Amino acid sequence: MMQHSAIFWLRRNLFSSLAQTVLTLLLLALLAFVGAKLLRWGISDAVFAGGVAECRAAAGACWAVIGEKYRPILFGLYPYDEQWRPALCMVIWLVSVVLSLSPRCWHSRFLWPLWGLSLVLMSVLMSGGVLGLAPVQSADWGGLPLTLLLFSGTVIIGMPVSVILALGRRSPLPFLRGLSVIFIEGLRGVPLITILFVAVNIFPLFLPTDMEINKLLRIIVGIALFFACYQAEVIRGGLQSVPRGQYEAAAVLNLNYWHTTTKIILPQALRICLPAVTNHIIAAMKNTSFVIIIGLFDVLTATSAVMQDPQWRRYYVETYVFISAIYIVFGFMLSRYALWVEKRIDASRTAEGNA
Repeated sequence: MMQHSAIFWLRRNLFSSLAQTVLTLLLLALLAFVGAKLLRWGISDAVFAGGVAECRAAAGACWAVIGEKYRPILFGLYPYDEQWRPALCMVIWLVSVVLSLSPRCWHSRFLWPLWGLSLVLMSVLMSGGVLGLAPVQSADWGGLPLTLLLFSGTVIIGMPVSVILALGRRSPLPFLRGLSVIFIEGLRGVPLITILFVAVNIFPLFLPTDMEINKLLRIIVGIALFFACYQAEVIRGGLQSVPRGQYEAAAVLNLNYWHTTTKIILPQALRICLPAVTNHIIAAMKNTSFVIIIGLFDVLTATSAVMQDPQWRRYYVETYVFISAIYIVFGFMLSRYALWVEKRIDASRTAEGNA
């Protein structure tokens, strides 16, 4: 049965006409040609261990550069002897993510303490100065731990702010609605680089002379607010898609504004706009590369700096393929998880309807 359905799908989608059959065969031939070239370059003729001499003698990729430069790529300028600390931070981040993705942990009473504790532990490990850890300035942070820290802070701060802005823009109060519109359109109208420049160089000018806020914290807040403004428009679209009858049903039940919003309207709106929300979350991780303008080295910028070594400079393609694989794996896993959440919600709604 499955074989017949697969054959039917192929006939309908790939071989339904003469023109489509020719295009399908041409694309298959192109994929086979390019795939063979990539396999030969990346595997058959590649060098996986050794030095510069072995790589120069090889006809394929030089993956040995990853083994030679993985520490500065993943950890940036962080002191070599203390790099176990950012490695432990990545483990803490991974554990927090796995726990957060479990349906049993989908509650604010668990998620907020979990991520609050995780970010505090990561900050203590990265900065040091306590518990016998050597102090490390935030200017020396870099690599993948910095990317994960920026991304986590952006999403944790930005998502609640985006919901508040979306609700404010749809508020019946003119002052609150106008204030939300000005804030959203004001930040959306300037590039992210400008916001980072203001957070690092302009904002400290308005503080008292004896007061100083950590530069990295200012950057996280700036990126989070920029992220929240775009995410707020996505959530506002979800709010507009909720049928008017849901509001009327809540009014019949005599629910107040906050119960109507949090229990009925907002869950449906987030379900509607979940794909677009996921898209902006994935984009938030890539936006961390902009911190190069204020002297911080995320994983992509650290890779560019590492490849200034004249002995390994010619093998920059391999390092960027390695970094691209990290971003691709992250984006793919997040998109698949969002798809699983959609199916889970649809299945629960179907079960409730049948009951």
